Amino acid sequence: MLKKAFTIAGFLLFVTFLTAQEPVRYSISFTNAVHHEANITAVFPGTASDSLHIRMSRSSPGRYALHEFAKNIYGVIATDGNGDTLKIIRNNPYEWVVANPKGATKVQYTLFGNRADGTYSQIDESHAHLNMPATFMYAKEMFEAPVEVTFNVREDLNWKVATQLKNKEGNTYTAPNFQYFMDSPTEISNYKKRSFEVNSNGKNYMIEFVLHDTATEDLVDQYFEKVKRIVLAEKDVFGELPDFDFGRYTFLACYVANASGDGMEHRNSTILTDTEGLADGGMKNNIGTVSHEFFHAWNVERLRPEKLEPFDFSKANMTGALWFAEGFTSYYTNLILCRAGIITPQEYAEGLNGTFNYVWNSPARDYFNPIEMSYQAPFVDAATSVDPVNRENTFVSYYSYGSVLGLALDLSLRQNGLNLDDYMKKLWEAYGKNEEPYTIDDLHFTLSLYAGKPFADTFFNNYIYKSKMPDYTTLFESVGFNYSQNTEKPFTGIATNSKNVITRNLKKGTPAYEAGLDAGDTIIAVDGINMEGNKSLEEIVEDKKVGDEISIKYSRFGQERTTKLKLAADPTYTISFDEKVRRRIRKHREAWLE
Repeated sequence: MLKKAFTIAGFLLFVTFLTAQEPVRYSISFTNAVHHEANITAVFPGTASDSLHIRMSRSSPGRYALHEFAKNIYGVIATDGNGDTLKIIRNNPYEWVVANPKGATKVQYTLFGNRADGTYSQIDESHAHLNMPATFMYAKEMFEAPVEVTFNVREDLNWKVATQLKNKEGNTYTAPNFQYFMDSPTEISNYKKRSFEVNSNGKNYMIEFVLHDTATEDLVDQYFEKVKRIVLAEKDVFGELPDFDFGRYTFLACYVANASGDGMEHRNSTILTDTEGLADGGMKNNIGTVSHEFFHAWNVERLRPEKLEPFDFSKANMTGALWFAEGFTSYYTNLILCRAGIITPQEYAEGLNGTFNYVWNSPARDYFNPIEMSYQAPFVDAATSVDPVNRENTFVSYYSYGSVLGLALDLSLRQNGLNLDDYMKKLWEAYGKNEEPYTIDDLHFTLSLYAGKPFADTFFNNYIYKSKMPDYTTLFESVGFNYSQNTEKPFTGIATNSKNVITRNLKKGTPAYEAGLDAGDTIIAVDGINMEGNKSLEEIVEDKKVGDEISIKYSRFGQERTTKLKLAADPTYTISFDEKVRRRIRKHREAWLE
């Protein structure tokens, strides 16, 4: 993600950079795409140093965990201008050191890539889906150098290049430095394309939608109409578009069976991937990612946490502001779909239930507030580990946590004749538009300026610096949403698979947790009723009452055991759209949703 590294002033000096400093040049070919390989040649200009340190990124913009992209690099050869092979020294797993380089150094290597998402690269005969940190080596001493890359496309497969990079000629593209280059994913395929112009502040911007999918032209047109409505609805939130470089923003959508579901924001583009094509459910199921990622063009890409600036490709990047950067964006995801007429207000209300219950019924809030949940990102954001973790009791996603807090803040502001849209505009004007990174104190201070210090202090002191739950009863009542819990429905806290095995850590404080059950236990019988081939656990307890005690026979490590479980009231919240509300509340709700 490029921010201060490529400010408006830096953009105006782009041509000067290109002429004043020799670029690092890349060429990438895909002759062995059938086996997921790309052949890459990099030419690094001469350096005054006695060694050239070339490395692969360990992290990627928009992701906060380590990914160690060097694991898919092999066949590395370095030569000088005369074609003589240079010695390579390996001091760590992700770096190649060329000793005593003379003049320009050419490095050739092979990349294996077979995951199409917002982080990795995939090469096959359907496309070359390239995330730059997963694809290209860089020299850390040349990180500010301009970049030039030539994509040798498979003409036999009718491939074309789509990217936010500036086109030089043919299939050669340029970037002013490596921050910009690494933030510029590229889709190379026989894609379909749609575009439309949007005027903002007297300037026309081209919004492009590139789609790698087998969908018919008619389906693409229908989907693109939804994309257009999202773009305009989100522009309304901030009052203007960002000043996109080169007057262009590109959606890079890849809805094919060999892709993985994901979305990833970038400065002037976004990656959208899913296994479902438009004809296979993607028309409905993929559009939320469009809404989420385009909102990031403001919130995260330009309205940016200070701790992520500049992005460091050599380590995990951590910030305590993801509850706002990702969470508030998640709040707007479905709200924008509702305002754009893509989902109904009833569907919007129904869609709140899953996230709401996940957050407010989690014991993890006993350990961490939203800021501290954000700190967990390097461990959870597409991160992998082999040792078991206790996320069910220690983590609430900052996406989800921030989204329900964004909902609470918006409805609280609206009770005072204000709204979250205007707060976002204030932040945009103060920090985003000029790309001045913000701190959490800045978010607090700006809310004080907008809504008053008592209001801002109440929100931040209770819900951001602490983990208290807002008064949703009053908030939902103000917009005509039904909100309740069924206190008479019995609840065990047990979730099993089809073989009656508890598959996840049990949540602290639930009846099952207090009864001493654990993940991996197999439920054999409940109150003498054998589970195998009979009623489900829910069916067995549905006629019992809250407070009743039931007997559980279960197997652990091959041994049968029994325990007593006391049924509690079901903690599930139910949120729904109330059709019969007073005119005043209906108008208040319409001002929010429509």
